[in-house]
Amino acid sequence: MNEYKHDDAGLVARAQEAPSDLRPFEELVRRHESKVLANCRYLTGSPDDAQDLAQEVFVKAFFALKRFRGESGFGTWVQRIKVNHCLNFIRKRKGKHHVDAADPLHEAEEAMQVDPDAEARVEQRDRKQIIAAALDQVPETLRLPLVMCDLDEMPYQEIADQLGVGLSAIKMRIKRGRESFREAYEGLLEQQP
Repeated sequence: MNEYKHDDAGLVARAQEAPSDLRPFEELVRRHESKVLANCRYLTGSPDDAQDLAQEVFVKAFFALKRFRGESGFGTWVQRIKVNHCLNFIRKRKGKHHVDAADPLHEAEEAMQVDPDAEARVEQRDRKQIIAAALDQVPETLRLPLVMCDLDEMPYQEIADQLGVGLSAIKMRIKRGRESFREAYEGLLEQQP
């Protein structure tokens, strides 16, 4: 699946050398999109607009990539684009004018400060949503014993007694439930932007 083992600088170089090959840039997007998306949500306070803003940030980065000189890391460069883009969005929304995020006068603004735990909280919430969606795809006859075993930490015999099923059948259902969950979970992860 992931044929690029390069660091960001190597991917940038490949993207600049062959702009028609989108794979290096797509890999850069894949590596940085969750952070950009989380920060767009946090900076603008607008979860509804965050996805569009994040996409616009990467579109700007794509068209500016030929001018990227590598004086900073790609992630830092994209974060600057993101901050400027989000500040422009906020200013337009409030009817204010564009400001440069690199201006020392604006570095202390509250909107420029990102809670260090914000990205982790967003990723944890997203992970929980994927787990819930994957569990919903597991057939009920497998999901019930799986949840009772893995989430409620009930012993196999107690699960068998409560569901009125033999012990060996419960063990098999839990095993099949885990396999079904794993398939659904991996499928949902592959669908993530």
